[in-house]
Amino acid sequence: MSQAHADSSKYYVPHDTQWPIVGSIALFTLMLGAVSLLNEWTGALALLPGFLLLAYMFFGWFNTVISENQHGMYNLAVDRSFRMGMIWFIFSEVMFFAAFFGALFYARQFSVPWIGGEGTKIFNKLVLWPDFTAGWPSNGPARLSPRADGSFEVIPAFGLPAINTLILLTSGVTITIAHHALREGKRGVLNVFLALTFLLGFLFVFLQANEYAEAYREKGLQMGTGIYGSTFFMLTGFHGFHVTLGAIMLTVIWLRCLRGHFTPERHFAFEAVAWYWHFVDVVWLGLFVFVYWV
Repeated sequence: MSQAHADSSKYYVPHDTQWPIVGSIALFTLMLGAVSLLNEWTGALALLPGFLLLAYMFFGWFNTVISENQHGMYNLAVDRSFRMGMIWFIFSEVMFFAAFFGALFYARQFSVPWIGGEGTKIFNKLVLWPDFTAGWPSNGPARLSPRADGSFEVIPAFGLPAINTLILLTSGVTITIAHHALREGKRGVLNVFLALTFLLGFLFVFLQANEYAEAYREKGLQMGTGIYGSTFFMLTGFHGFHVTLGAIMLTVIWLRCLRGHFTPERHFAFEAVAWYWHFVDVVWLGLFVFVYWV
């Protein structure tokens, strides 16, 4: 690998690398595992080879990019392209969650009332589901639930969800303090508050796992609990997955900070993860209000 510093007048052209093909093989292997699992040909272990290949690709490719950056191979033009790439990635994540929030809105404001006989869909009420009463939360006219009577309970907003909201909001403050410390060259403050941020992230995931366990064991609320169960776990589950990824990324950035990476002027990797973390904070506020509270 060349150790020459980047020419500020030229754009860095990446060298030949095996990582894109490794990533393609990893995703194809993961897809085969998912197909096998969904068709009940194999168990969940079928996903393991794909995940291991994907982890190998991520570790290898990011190690290459970090090494090139530390050897001064990237100039400001590359930095701008990284920033634009991260902006578009977060925008795609916004659209990802917008689709799921849209599904929740449609089910709650249109589908359930129509099935209950409101508006022009009164045929559904009179002929198909005469005993169904529209209301939210709903598990549908079939009253789908693991309980024999079809009942289920919701997670109260001002319990674990409120605690998790406080945790994520606090983590948004700690990462902002860490960012200002990095820009001011205060490495000690940076390391402490960045560590607090990813620890709060992992605490959030731990508490959400406990919430899920309670929902499955005691409240009759599962993925198969009608439209409410599916939208609840779809939205909160994907968000929890994003928090997990964000906490892992913050941990990697923290380890890099301990090794002396980043300067007050050049620290895009830190900023990219901070942007992502603020994004998951904002999404959670929407979840807390529209899934748990109202």
